[in-house]
Amino acid sequence: MLSWLKKWYHHKFSDPQVVVLFLMLLLGFLSIYWLGRILAPLLVAIAFAYLLEWPVARLTRLGLSRTISTSLVVSTFIGLSTMVLMWTMPLFWHQGRTLLRDMPQMIEQGRQYLLELPEAFPGVISTEQVNIFMQSVDERLMAFGRDMLSLSLASIVDLVALMIYLILVPLLVFFMLKDKELLIQRFAAILPTERKLIGQVWQEMNFQIMNYVRGKILEILIVGAVSYAVFALFGLNYPLLLGVLVGFSVLIPYIGAAVVTLPIALVALFQWGFSPQFGYLMLAYAVIQALDGNLLVPLLFSEVIDLHPVYIIVAVLFFGGMFGFWGIFFAIPLASLVKATINAWSTRVQPAMEAAE
Repeated sequence: MLSWLKKWYHHKFSDPQVVVLFLMLLLGFLSIYWLGRILAPLLVAIAFAYLLEWPVARLTRLGLSRTISTSLVVSTFIGLSTMVLMWTMPLFWHQGRTLLRDMPQMIEQGRQYLLELPEAFPGVISTEQVNIFMQSVDERLMAFGRDMLSLSLASIVDLVALMIYLILVPLLVFFMLKDKELLIQRFAAILPTERKLIGQVWQEMNFQIMNYVRGKILEILIVGAVSYAVFALFGLNYPLLLGVLVGFSVLIPYIGAAVVTLPIALVALFQWGFSPQFGYLMLAYAVIQALDGNLLVPLLFSEVIDLHPVYIIVAVLFFGGMFGFWGIFFAIPLASLVKATINAWSTRVQPAMEAAE
């Protein structure tokens, strides 16, 4: 057994470049795991830098300097984002207050539905089971209320953090875009001179991350906007809240679409009951999800996602559990990084094994 492990270790780690790549990946994962909260503004800036690199590169090719191109793109992006937020935030706030105001009525209506179940399904659902379920729901609602109260007490700290984000993130994005080549050169200077394997993995991942971030943000905007338009057209309550929820649900492949279906169905059920309009809305929502999964995702990520759905779900669960939101957001690129590393590792190690034989 020990001889087999020694042979495996010699085959896999005999190349110094493989060891360096392994240590860099390990150090990167541990840094994000332990310093994730501190590095959060940096991670946000990296995501936006990847998003805005494409228009900056296009303007640079037209003859503008990198500084002028970055200034135009960043200022335009900040201006458009501010205009969208100024339009959506009042609606978001109004619908949130309306939802909180209607919550007691919705809960009472839900109780009435549940109390009718023992009569509709005798021998299957008992009154005792319904009472136990309602008691559990009441306890969860009380816990949610306590969490919201503690969140409101910490809102001042959150506001300060938000102000820091609003100042730091645009500055980081600007300098990352303007001094991209310089930053890459400075980072490459601290790496070992023999870094062909690292460069191979970096080139593949840089392309994939750039396309993934751009595609994912476009997917969020398209799916969220279309969902909002459909919900508003049907006259569903809280269309902006639900549209934003559907948009962000695409961050979690497969799981997000299943989870977000529940609140949409509940709001529609409390508003219309089991009526034809309820069925039409759910059919329209199913069409949105089908078009997203079968048309939009292949169109945006045809060159990025080359992973089996099982690997994607495992990556979401694993990296989301380790790194929280950013682990979920970058789950597919991280899974692709693991795949690219294994491929580069195998192609590097295989010739060495053949030469040794």
